[in-house]
Amino acid sequence: MQQHALASRIGRVGVWHGGLGRVPAAAARQAAAEIEQLGYGALWFGEAAATEAVSQAALLLGATERITVATGIANIWVRDASAMNAAAQTLAEAYDGRFLLGLGASHAPLVALRGHTYAKPLAAMRDYLDALDAAPYEGPVADPAPARVLAALGPKMLELARDRAAGAHPYFVTPEHTARAREILGTGPLLAPEQAVLLESDPATARSLAREHHVSFYLQLPNYTGSLRRLGFGDDDFAGGGSDRLVDAIVAWGDVDAVRRRVQEHHDAGADHVAIQPLATNRGLGIDQLRELAPVLTGN
Repeated sequence: MQQHALASRIGRVGVWHGGLGRVPAAAARQAAAEIEQLGYGALWFGEAAATEAVSQAALLLGATERITVATGIANIWVRDASAMNAAAQTLAEAYDGRFLLGLGASHAPLVALRGHTYAKPLAAMRDYLDALDAAPYEGPVADPAPARVLAALGPKMLELARDRAAGAHPYFVTPEHTARAREILGTGPLLAPEQAVLLESDPATARSLAREHHVSFYLQLPNYTGSLRRLGFGDDDFAGGGSDRLVDAIVAWGDVDAVRRRVQEHHDAGADHVAIQPLATNRGLGIDQLRELAPVLTGN
């Protein structure tokens, strides 16, 4: 799929949701159907202990009719390239091209839990893409073929996303990162960053919730702290679950207009699509926030 067609298909705003794998399937189906009805163009999800990317994608595709379902990301250490190619081809053909394959090299601690050695992730991704391109497949194929994007933070992975994929899906980033990513990608490839959001206008409450439910966890992963260092953050920002400056940069908190402005900042910096992630307490899904944001972000 050509990048401009892909950008048109998924629209300017989607939803990134890690919680759909932690609720019963019936609840996940209901949430996905409502997210589609609210007008969001794509539904992204990660792959962790509660989620297996291929089965989760099939569940969400089966519960919806129009929305693109995207892995954000499918971990390259979980299944070999031949299996991933077959899965992507099957889902894309079965669901009218609504499946978007996001691939990522994950993080050393998470890869170690699976019994693998996290070494040279850029080379590992390049080898995986080679194997994906060479994988045999004899089943029915979608037309166009399923698109793929890469989780990319640093310059070299962004270059690989530019050269070997339809674009990049950066996670835990700021509009400044988006601007730098667009400069590396150039004008053609898709750029679809994730943006955490929280409809809470009290600064102390918002920052506390943002740390507890988002920022503090990801600051334990070197890939993210390395990315943040390139943006000018340092050790003082990483202490205590994240400085106010860092929390404010990573999480768009406040009223609906504050979230709208942050999404627009990403678009102004070169994003084609912004995947908002609603932060919710008690393992909630944050659908109420998505409802409130939809009129200004999707027009619904």
